Amino acid sequence: MTIEHLKQSKPEAEKKEEDAKVRATVEATLADIEASGDAAVRDLSQKFDNYAPESFRLTAGEIEAAMQKVSARDMEDIRFAQDQIRRFAEAQRASMTDIEVETLPGVILGHRNIPVQSVGCYVPGGKFPMVASAHMSVLTASVAGVPRIIASAPPVNGEPHPAIVAAMHMGGAHEIYVMGGIQAVGAMAIGTETIDPVHMLVGPGNAFVAEAKRQLFGRVGIDLFAGPTETMVIADETVDAELCATDLLGQAEHGYNSPACLITNSRKLATETLAEIDRLLEILPTAETARASWDDYGDVVLCETYDEMLKVANDMAYEHVQVMTDRDDWFLEHMHAYGALFLGPRTNVANGDKVIGTNHTLPTKKAGRYTGGLWVGKFLKTHSYQKVLTDEAATLVGEYGSRLCMLEGFVGHAEQCNIRVRRYGGKNVAYGTAAE
Repeated sequence: MTIEHLKQSKPEAEKKEEDAKVRATVEATLADIEASGDAAVRDLSQKFDNYAPESFRLTAGEIEAAMQKVSARDMEDIRFAQDQIRRFAEAQRASMTDIEVETLPGVILGHRNIPVQSVGCYVPGGKFPMVASAHMSVLTASVAGVPRIIASAPPVNGEPHPAIVAAMHMGGAHEIYVMGGIQAVGAMAIGTETIDPVHMLVGPGNAFVAEAKRQLFGRVGIDLFAGPTETMVIADETVDAELCATDLLGQAEHGYNSPACLITNSRKLATETLAEIDRLLEILPTAETARASWDDYGDVVLCETYDEMLKVANDMAYEHVQVMTDRDDWFLEHMHAYGALFLGPRTNVANGDKVIGTNHTLPTKKAGRYTGGLWVGKFLKTHSYQKVLTDEAATLVGEYGSRLCMLEGFVGHAEQCNIRVRRYGGKNVAYGTAAE
């Protein structure tokens, strides 16, 4: 196997040092929110966003006023995007059916898909107010039938971001708050004097938001660990350097720590892409951010074969994987660790981020090895149930159950089975232990 790194990101030790600092900050902040509630949220909002209104929750009138500031063109675009996302989410929901089967005569087993009862949806603001994140979380929760959906996004320039508020409202949010960062997810999960806590947190965010969700997991459910955006391009000579460089930098602009990786079996494409990235960084308006990400978190991996490319891609398990080769469907068949695939040169990650209909909240930091992204099913809990309808079934299952309980030494468990056998087994069953 011949794998050559033409460019590598900063050492893992440096990345872990940064993670440790974030972890400590988040732990202290969440403890402050738990101890002081609304007062802590207000102090944090004033400190980080210079925003401390009388109430962080928007009234119906404030929501309407914000929506009035959104242009007709933008409203039409939001509706179009939400239509695509809703259509796909509804198809996914329809695929999840309740079941009930008779596994033995008189033994009924089943499951029901029940929505989580309350969800907090975080929508990032900061450098790039992510309107699309409202569709992905709020609207998808609505399709799942969640009865209480609250949504929060930081203020932008000292006020609610009109398009984000519109997207939240149109997506089905029942409560809308103007809060950002750790204070937003902390308040939604822990609760304050004015905010009832939720059962689940969803939505992407910066490293601090992601770490806050990680620390809150268990107290509440979370969708997944969504850290800084990652993008990978798997390409061969069927495409050119401009396309590869554009797709890499298009995601590197997210933040100063957004990993971007090119995996190719073409040395020519690799070297030309490196040169094209340098050229684009001279003219890209977001070059300051994209350059920092590329310098510290960019990788170019040169492989000899497609099998090597596949192995490297599965090992890295990146969030977004753009595949542009002469065998895109082969990668679709064999990739098993990623967030979402974008197959062929006609599609791209930005489509998935904003409009095409799949969800853009996706696993990062190799979480794609054990989970997929946010989807309607994340808001549903599959709960099983059982019914025994006949005396014969109660006796049959009880006899097996009793013996298996005794095999493990659980006498009390066995007696739960035994009492049913004695009561429903009829005259042929002695008033003793069915396990005998």
